[in-house]
Amino acid sequence: MVTDKKAVVLSSGGLDSTTVMAMAKNEGYAVYSLSFSYGQRHLVELEAAKHIAQKTGVEKHLVLNLDLYKIGGSALTGKTKIPKNRNENTAFTNIPVTYVPARNTIFLSYALAWAEVIQSSDIFIGVNAIDYSGYPDCRPEYIKAFEKMANLATKTGVEGLTEIRINTPLISMSKAQIIKKGIELGIDYSLTHSCYDPNPEGLSCGRCDSCLLRKKGFKEAGVTDPTKYF
Repeated sequence: MVTDKKAVVLSSGGLDSTTVMAMAKNEGYAVYSLSFSYGQRHLVELEAAKHIAQKTGVEKHLVLNLDLYKIGGSALTGKTKIPKNRNENTAFTNIPVTYVPARNTIFLSYALAWAEVIQSSDIFIGVNAIDYSGYPDCRPEYIKAFEKMANLATKTGVEGLTEIRINTPLISMSKAQIIKKGIELGIDYSLTHSCYDPNPEGLSCGRCDSCLLRKKGFKEAGVTDPTKYF
């Protein structure tokens, strides 16, 4: 399909970003998928992102290398233990140790640069303000602020050539609603990976915050979870 609509879609290989990619594709966008190898302990997600990009039929899939491990400050990029089996009523009252400092700001900045180069007005990101882990860079007010900055900080924005939009179609959806939408769009969720602490074979632990949110979402959606847990 030939289209003038281009979108940069941030892809982690997870459930949310894969759903967002399918939504962008369904809306007629030519998708430019962007993933990051940033020193995360769950590198298996990049293999998932690669397979999803191929399956979705994106225009291009980039994997950029960053070294957030050297900065540290997160259990995802260091040796701090990943929290397991936390009660959902108390788990997300504070920002957890799996928060990666400024991660979405860093990722969106690269997405913004690519969008400007390919002359795209649209960036898609799978942030969610309902079933999420309490990360500050998943909130609507953060997205609104970044969007404003994006149009002040780019040549295309200043010259009025494009108006950058940060699209967050999942922002007010529950995990169950996201899964139902994905099933409607034909997503094979067995390709996705959510676990923060997989084993060496890449199987999900089933007990970290991300796995628990995933399990809860499938259960509430009434859909069988295709994830392989160890």
